[in-house]
Amino acid sequence: MDILAHGLCTSAAAILLARRAATPIRLGWALFFGVLPDLASFTVPAVLRIWWRLTGVTSTLLPQPGGPRLDWVFGLYNCFHSLLIFGVVFTAVWIIVRKPVWELLGWLLHIAIDIPTHTGWFAIQSLWPVSSFHFDGIPWETGWLLAATYTSLAAAFHCLWRTRARPANSAPTQSHPH
Repeated sequence: MDILAHGLCTSAAAILLARRAATPIRLGWALFFGVLPDLASFTVPAVLRIWWRLTGVTSTLLPQPGGPRLDWVFGLYNCFHSLLIFGVVFTAVWIIVRKPVWELLGWLLHIAIDIPTHTGWFAIQSLWPVSSFHFDGIPWETGWLLAATYTSLAAAFHCLWRTRARPANSAPTQSHPH
């Protein structure tokens, strides 16, 4: 899933959870954690490639044979897309602050969505570093899947909008025939 869809999906889930939870959910933090795996994996390489292009180290933003290599990015990618790493971080934060930080579930949602929607080099090694096992899923950029993703997100936000809480004085009035 692309980063925009991850952000929208996390936002919809956080809004729904906030409506049903006894504790407030901070939407901004949930959104941050929902896109964190991709930000952590791709921000530094993107900035480096732009810098290298601007300073003449490379003539393109795309990887080149014999050009600067960023192999370490896959370590970050595997780390931030690992259910085990997520579990350790979630548990450690829970212990430190003495309560679950529900906003971190955006990170878990990101991983859960990416497992069936990534393939090849980007297939999710969800048990990393213990195992390199991965599931070759359907690429998220496949036309019908991309259309289904954004259609589902539009439907989810439409439902959230239709079921939003309204102040008591703004409720629509109904006229009764006399």
